[in-house]
Amino acid sequence: MTQVKLRFAPSPTGYLHIGGLRTALFNYLYARHHGGHFILRIEDTDRTRYVPDALENLLRVLQWAGLENDEGPVLGGASITEKGENGPYIQSHRHEQGLYRHYAEQLIHQGQAYYCFCTKERLDEVRDAMKSRGETPRYDGHCRNLSPEEVKRHLEAGEEYVIRMKLPRDTNVTFHDAIKGDITFNTDELDDQVLIKSDGYPTYHFAVVVDDHLMGVTHIVRGEEWISSTPKHVLLYQNFGWEQPMYVHLPTVLGEDHKKLSKRNGDAAVEQYIEKGYLPEALINYIALLGWSPKGNEEILSREELIKAFDFDRISSTGGIFDIKKLNWMNGEYIKKLSVEKVVEAMRPFLEQAGLVDASTDEERLRLAAELYQNRIEYFAEVPDIMRHLFVDAKDVVYDDEAKEALATSEAQELATCLAEKVKAQDALTPEFTNGVVKEIQKEKGIKGKALWFPIRAAVVGSTSGPDFGKTLLILGRDEVLRRLEVAKKFAK
Repeated sequence: MTQVKLRFAPSPTGYLHIGGLRTALFNYLYARHHGGHFILRIEDTDRTRYVPDALENLLRVLQWAGLENDEGPVLGGASITEKGENGPYIQSHRHEQGLYRHYAEQLIHQGQAYYCFCTKERLDEVRDAMKSRGETPRYDGHCRNLSPEEVKRHLEAGEEYVIRMKLPRDTNVTFHDAIKGDITFNTDELDDQVLIKSDGYPTYHFAVVVDDHLMGVTHIVRGEEWISSTPKHVLLYQNFGWEQPMYVHLPTVLGEDHKKLSKRNGDAAVEQYIEKGYLPEALINYIALLGWSPKGNEEILSREELIKAFDFDRISSTGGIFDIKKLNWMNGEYIKKLSVEKVVEAMRPFLEQAGLVDASTDEERLRLAAELYQNRIEYFAEVPDIMRHLFVDAKDVVYDDEAKEALATSEAQELATCLAEKVKAQDALTPEFTNGVVKEIQKEKGIKGKALWFPIRAAVVGSTSGPDFGKTLLILGRDEVLRRLEVAKKFAK
């Protein structure tokens, strides 16, 4: 039985976006589900769009996401190496071996490709004329039937050329898509596509077919925007006499405006979610559900569960909506399951970047803060805003309007003073003290509910609501609590 092989073949033209990560994930999940190979191949033959460091960024993102490839480039420290027996896995390196030209010349010899010597100026004129007539711009076949003598003369003159595919006239090309069923195009709707460009590099459409065949790829899983190109790929397979792979064209990932989520959309870049402190497990889980659904109603699925459940028959034919609120909820669910140590490790860089903590900050304060807010964090970049009141100096506490109102009465100030006296009496705050001090004040003053809690909490943290007050006092410490109770006096009327 032929081993299942799938590939993710991005171009290093910028940051990996959400749609690209989902394509990589679906290839990875299907390969793992069937015990096959997941190949990473870099398609960098369009040198005009090449972005330095894009390959390193791509490999780091895939590594972060846990999508380990069986073949292709891998990042090892500061260097990039390759693994697998079908390399090189970077197309520009394959080009240097003369691989693509070899196969293009084979098609010329078979009469299924030809040299085209048309200048850019002539091509522009032809396309402009077609547009003016209301026709779809395409190549007019001017060089399609040049004689061998004419071709030789142009070549000996050193004229610039491309190699084009010679499409058969008025021929239906049908292929089966695992999601959309049978799809048919007529060749008269298509163009004699360029196979080898004037700079000698192959076009994507040519190199992708050659490489997929030579690497033994059995399933082509990619976005549905490639459907219109597939008949040309099918014809290339037929011309070479190669076995066709299975085609799986994925529905588009859409934004909340129901338009395609693209690289031009800032929220589409995966690195942005890494920088905001999303967990890879959560992002992968969420992206897996964009256009695919498991048989049950369960939404939180581990990597192993995704691999076990994934197959093409559960992929939708319509686009999935990227809902940031749903992602945030799911990421929050994953954060809830982390150990406190992991939460501290993840949130510390964000607190340090915001200038709220530094290397000298007591680890126990961070641990208590993590315990206090773990169930409220949706992604770690929001931690500085959530925890700011725990780490700023008394003079920098922001009091909201409700807190100011709660502290305005003499009764409220009396409660704050009572708390200050009890805190002063302590050498250091302990859990026993902080857990019971408000109850003591309640008994002494005969005040309870909002009338008690609102002013006391407002005086310490600048808000009338929040999580466990006893832990909050422990995090702040004796001296900081006293400083804040002193600042709160300014709101008395």
